Amino acid sequence: MNRLRIGEMAKMNCVTVQTLRHYDQIGLLEPAHVDEETGYRYYDIRQSAKLDLIQYFKSMGMSLDKIKEKFDKKDAMVIRETLREHQSWLEEQIQDYQLKHRAAERCVHNLDRYLRASQKGAINLQHIPDRKIFCHDSGIDLYSNTLDTYEIMIRQLKQQAILQHVPMVYFCNVGTVVRYEDLMADRFVSTETFLFMDDGLIPGELLETVAGGHYLCAYCYAFEEEWDCAQRLFQAVKEQGYAIDGHYLCEVVTELPLFRQEERNMFIKLQIKVKTP
Repeated sequence: MNRLRIGEMAKMNCVTVQTLRHYDQIGLLEPAHVDEETGYRYYDIRQSAKLDLIQYFKSMGMSLDKIKEKFDKKDAMVIRETLREHQSWLEEQIQDYQLKHRAAERCVHNLDRYLRASQKGAINLQHIPDRKIFCHDSGIDLYSNTLDTYEIMIRQLKQQAILQHVPMVYFCNVGTVVRYEDLMADRFVSTETFLFMDDGLIPGELLETVAGGHYLCAYCYAFEEEWDCAQRLFQAVKEQGYAIDGHYLCEVVTELPLFRQEERNMFIKLQIKVKTP
C-alpha cells in the first residue's frame, strides 16, 4: 500500500491517471517515491487523504492554483480561513443565482402576459399592487421626438443603473412615466424612464414606490401605436366616470427584436391609476 503505481492510485480514488500526472506537474500532489532507474511513480495510500481534500475543495469551485497556494502554507488556520472565504463566495453565488432565477421567472411571466394578452386596443380595469421602480430623468421629452430618442433615453437609464449596481437581469422590463402633475395640467410629457425592481437589491432611497390600486389598462405592439392607444385610454377614463388618481405608465412587458430586423418589436402595456365611482 505504500508503493502504489499511478494506475492503482487513480483507480482506488476514482480519478484518472491524467489527473494525477497533472497534480504532479503543478506540485499539488507528488508521488511518494519515484524509481530513479525506471522512472515509475509510486504513491502511498495515505496520500489519498490529501487527494480527498483536493477533490473536496475542487468540488466547491476552488481553482487548483488556489488550493496549492493554501496547501503550501501547511497551516490549519490558513485552511480554515480559506474555507470561510470560500463559504462567503458561495453565498454570493447563491444570491446571484437566486437573482437570475427571479429574473428568468419575471421574463417567463411577461411572455405569458404577451401570449395571453387582451386583443390589441382592448381596455380593461386591473388591480395592481405596489411596485418598485428605479427611475432616471433624461431631461428629454420622449413624445416630442422619435424612437431614436427613446433608445438614447434607455441607454442613459442603463448607464445610471450600472453606476448604482442595479443587476442587469432587470433590464428586460423597462418603461416611461407621465407624472400625475403633468396629466392634471394637460401635459403629455415624459422625460423619465424606469426599471421595475424587486425590493432589497439596492438602497431604498434609489427606488420609488408606484402606488397600487385600480389601473385602467390597454395594450399595443409598437412605439408608434402608443399615442393613439393612450388617447383611447384617456377617453375611456372619461366615459366610464373614472378620475385620474396617479401617474400614466408605459410598460414594455417584453421585446421580441428577433421578429423584425433593426428595430424594437415591443409588447406594451399602457396603464393609468384611476379612482372608480
